[in-house]
Amino acid sequence: MLKARIIGLSALLLLSACGGAGETDPGGGGAASGVKNETAGITDTSIVIGTHQPLTGPAASGYASISAGSRAVYSYVNDAGGINGRKIDYRVEDDGYNPTKTVEVVKKLVLQDQVFAVVGGLGTPTHSKVLDFLTAEGVPDVLVSSGALAWDDPAARPMTYGFQVDYTRESKILGKYVKKNLAGKKVGVLYQNDDVGRDAQAGLDQFVKDAVVSRQPYDSANTDVLPQLTALKGAGAEVVVCECVPAFTALAVLTSARLGYKPQFVVNSIGADTRTLSGLLSAFSKQAGAEVSPSALLTGMIGAGYLPGVDTDDPWITLFKEIHQRYIPDVPLTNTLVSGMAQAYTFAQAVKLAGRDLTRSKLLEAMSSGSLSGPGMTPFAFSKDSHAGYTGAFVFTVSPDLTPKVVQEPMVTDRGTGPITAAPTARRTPAEVALVG
Repeated sequence: MLKARIIGLSALLLLSACGGAGETDPGGGGAASGVKNETAGITDTSIVIGTHQPLTGPAASGYASISAGSRAVYSYVNDAGGINGRKIDYRVEDDGYNPTKTVEVVKKLVLQDQVFAVVGGLGTPTHSKVLDFLTAEGVPDVLVSSGALAWDDPAARPMTYGFQVDYTRESKILGKYVKKNLAGKKVGVLYQNDDVGRDAQAGLDQFVKDAVVSRQPYDSANTDVLPQLTALKGAGAEVVVCECVPAFTALAVLTSARLGYKPQFVVNSIGADTRTLSGLLSAFSKQAGAEVSPSALLTGMIGAGYLPGVDTDDPWITLFKEIHQRYIPDVPLTNTLVSGMAQAYTFAQAVKLAGRDLTRSKLLEAMSSGSLSGPGMTPFAFSKDSHAGYTGAFVFTVSPDLTPKVVQEPMVTDRGTGPITAAPTARRTPAEVALVG
């Protein structure tokens, strides 16, 4: 099956190189606002791109696999001949989820490696520290791995685009679900003390503000969340909304168990991957000299998602499983890994749409064209007026076998006070997207 896909992909890319299929019309030919050095990182045979990822540090245990997923997809594309004859040279720099280190490694990527684009830079506190630099240097900064609203600012940040659903949209959807299905219960909020928490609460408060009895921030550099969970328990919070990265979701669940505290956890998509959480719970408890049952701790947890899950028969998951088996079979297949695969596929699609005569401006025109789709469960918001990524999410509960059970189908909304409505049910499959033959 994978061999057939690669052969089909090779044929399609060859046809596009000859006939221009799938290219966007630049519509004027001028450089996108602020772009510099249009062909940096491009040769006749390669495209050099870079990213910053937490391969070590406090977020590594939850997110180190993202770049592995991306690299597998780029290998898949490259083995099929690349994009219009150019293979993707993907360079990953470890920033340890440390903003100071992020500045250092991103400057290396731009000034030394001269990357064509920064793709999928991970983290709100980290990536926010390089926004001004990337804007000043005129470097495309696309598909940021964070749901902060800061990436959706076309006027001030014309080269920056988000990827995942933003925290405000997602928390509106979760907040409405909590209001309807957990009515009358006292709500506590555990949140990362940066734009993750602030943007999320802006959405959550539209529905449950009057029910919130305690708000507890955590610092990603401090893994002791006992004071926060003690405060939430003391306030009588029966529901804890966790706007947390995976490591801190796991720490919160373990700490609550230690306290004999059993709230209903409601977790945003960045921290709700059950396979990742199961591994973290086992690892953290062993480090503390104990053993726990991940199933017992996670069963019943409510979470949100915006990509198809690894336990589904979705056609995108079928493709990603084939790529996983071929390139990285020893890396656990989790929804976190899938997010890296989805992100890489989206970038490759944008490069394809930008055409044979690739420039930074043409990449950004492709990003704003409205033509990008898949693999998410909701549409992208990408346009000239919006640089937000996916526009909504579904809600699930965790079953005893740790598989998610969807309890609310995908919904979409805006980043303001607009309504929450059902997402379009039609989605393009891999066979319908330009990269796949």
